[in-house]
Order: sequence, then C-alpha cells, then structure tokens
Amino acid sequence: MATLQDAVVVVTGAGRGIGRAIAEELALGGAKVVVNYSQSKGPAEELVAKLRESGSPQAIAIQADVSDAGQATRLIEETVHQFDRIDILVNNAGVNIDRAMKNLTVEDWNTVIQVDLNSYYYTVKAALSYFMQQKSGKIINISSFVGQMGNFGQANYSAAKAGIIGFTKTAALELARFNVTANVICPGFIETDMFAMIPEKVKEMILKRIPLGRVGSPQEIARAVRYLVVDGDYITGQMLNVNGGIYM
Repeated sequence: MATLQDAVVVVTGAGRGIGRAIAEELALGGAKVVVNYSQSKGPAEELVAKLRESGSPQAIAIQADVSDAGQATRLIEETVHQFDRIDILVNNAGVNIDRAMKNLTVEDWNTVIQVDLNSYYYTVKAALSYFMQQKSGKIINISSFVGQMGNFGQANYSAAKAGIIGFTKTAALELARFNVTANVICPGFIETDMFAMIPEKVKEMILKRIPLGRVGSPQEIARAVRYLVVDGDYITGQMLNVNGGIYM
C-alpha cells in the first residue's frame, strides 16, 4: 500500500468538476497538490485557499494551457522546482464540441484532439525523466465510456478518449521497468457543469440508459483515483470503469 502523505500530485484541469474533486480527495490524504488551470483562475485559487484552510498548506495553483506543449512542460518543471519531485500525474483537462460529423469542422476536430488527447502526451512526456530517475510514479488518465463505445455527435471526443486508452497502455508497458504505473479511469455521465447544461428531456433519456438509474458524482471518480494511487501498486495498463453500468 502506498501513501499519499507528502506525495506531490499534479491534477490538470483542476479548477472545477472532476478535477477539483480529485484535487480535494488527494489533498485530504495528505498530498501536496498542484491545481492546474487554463482559464479558471478564480475557481482554482479559491480551491487552493480551501485546501490550505483544511490542512494542506502546500497546495498551489499553476496556470498552464496543457494543450500547448511548452506550457505543459512548464507546468511539470515548475512543480518540480517548487517541490523537488513529482509522484502522481492526473490528466483530466478536457473540452467537448459536440456536432454530427456532417457539421463538424476541422477546427472543431483539432481543438478537441489537442486538448483531450495531445495534452496527455505533453504532460507525461515532460514528467517521464523525473519518474524514471526516481524509479517511481503513478500516471492516471481520465478518459470516458464514450471512448469505449462511441456516441452520436461526438466523433472528436470519442476519438480523443479512445486514444487516451491506447496511449496509457503503451505508457504502462514502457514504464513498468521503472516502477511507474499508468492507468485509465473511464467515467460515465457525471454531475458536472457540462452535464448541467444538457436539456432536461435529454437528461431523462440518459437516465433511462443507466442501469443504476442515476449519474455519478465527481467525488466517486476522485475516490477511484485515490484507490489507484493508494492500493494500485500492482495495477497497470488497466481501465477502471465508473459508469453506473451504461457500458459493460
């Protein structure tokens, strides 16, 4: 069993939603948390203040658009500069631009692939040398059930989320000899700002598709991340589905 106490954690896209819940959960376990954000400065700084008040004095916020390779590298380097190491990388940053393919533009495609897939490579690439030198580390990439089964109007999003799965499996193979694990969490529908924007009639249709009859909470994804960190030393290259049964 690993410990979160004083572990240095980077969570991308941590200003709100699932990323915020992950940062809170790991900080609760004693980790030093880097709250990464691109544009959500206010929510990120508010979260850091909350974590410090709750007993995590070394929580910090770092602005970086991780869809840009240079900024992703700067995020990791600044983390190591502040804390001398990085132990856990949680890639969570993402956007969605949903349109049927006949209406999906090249820009729509490229934007989602850049943020939802390429950024994961950029941060992992930047952290590799530190993990290899330490001979330890955990990479947890947040994908989606949509990357496993597809979804109407989400060709770009499903391609990116499927790509995360393949990328993570390869990372797990290459990094195992350095005692670094890499795993994927595939959430189902989760109660976030993104879900809140869905029309009520569509929400009703979604709930009918979920065997457990409800959407998940960000905290349930955060606890899955904590499980992989604390109890997942012998787990690598795997997908953990937290989806209420919508995909089996």
